[in-house]
Amino acid sequence: MAHELQERYSPLVLAKIRQENKLKDGVVFNNDYEGSPKAGIVKIPVRDTEVQVSDYDKANGITAGTGSTTYEPFPINKDKGVNEIIDGYDSQAVPDNLVADRLGSAGYALARCLDNDGATALLAGATVMNIGALACDTIYSNIVDIRTAMSKANIPDDGRRYLLVTSETMAFILKAPEFIKASDLGDAVVQEGVVGKIAGFKVIEWNDDTAGLAMIAGHPRFATRAKEFSVPVKLQNLDGSGKYIGASAVQGRMVYGHKVLRSTAIRAVYTPGSLVLQTAPGSTKGSTVITVANAAEGDTYAYKVNPGARAVYGTTSTVYDGTELTSGSTEVKATAGDIIEVVKTDTVKGVVSAGYLTVTAGMLKA
Repeated sequence: MAHELQERYSPLVLAKIRQENKLKDGVVFNNDYEGSPKAGIVKIPVRDTEVQVSDYDKANGITAGTGSTTYEPFPINKDKGVNEIIDGYDSQAVPDNLVADRLGSAGYALARCLDNDGATALLAGATVMNIGALACDTIYSNIVDIRTAMSKANIPDDGRRYLLVTSETMAFILKAPEFIKASDLGDAVVQEGVVGKIAGFKVIEWNDDTAGLAMIAGHPRFATRAKEFSVPVKLQNLDGSGKYIGASAVQGRMVYGHKVLRSTAIRAVYTPGSLVLQTAPGSTKGSTVITVANAAEGDTYAYKVNPGARAVYGTTSTVYDGTELTSGSTEVKATAGDIIEVVKTDTVKGVVSAGYLTVTAGMLKA
């Protein structure tokens, strides 16, 4: 019986993850890939062209075209584990309510990791847009401008476009007369975590304080999430450890990765002062030169490769503890797929703005 219960632990944690995720599968990310994430790499179908349409000749028929779908390798770069000791119980005697509590906590913690890393991948792979200072009388116009830019980039307007909005931005959207509350849209939308719609976008309130960020706009067709338990969640008896007596632990490992498939389909929208980042191959193998294109004399910058958490507005330079970006430009050792965060700092205010990019092979010195 205990073994049968343990087979249910991973599905229960996955259900909790789905419930807690703000950046949900099917809403913000798709799961269109082939292979097993725990193998370390999967393949994503990539097709930016549509089926060709030609005139039909009744006598001679029509020449057949060939599909242009390619499969892009997608390395899985995140490996997270949970390992929480439950003292005083071996694995067969842990009360059900305590197991449920720990499984729920594991699902919540993993969901936060997924959301944090997923949002960082979106920001690093997105096209940057700038808006003016947030205001009630301009927020709808700002969102319409985002909608127009996405439509010109041929991003489907099929009701699946979304806005991940920070709490500050949400305050202005709620005051806009064009905002439609979720209660007027049906239960299905509410279950997706959507709080309403505006200008054709599903609006998801997202408690994020990344420096200078107002919102992320996108479509789930153009960003992929691949995840899987590499070691299923279980209750592990620790009596044989040589260290713990009469204890067990909730243990499990999940591997996952996120990838933006088309930059123009994801828009990172910043308030004034966002950083414009440029890259070029460096002078040594495996390096790239990062430049803040809009750097001003006297400004100070720092960077991190694959940051564990995104830079928060007001964080001091000492607490941020990044590497200085001398004169707004520096050479960085990196590998394809790495995410680089660059921040602008002020001696009084701390971190005041941030920018992100995903390193590609073309950015690196061969």
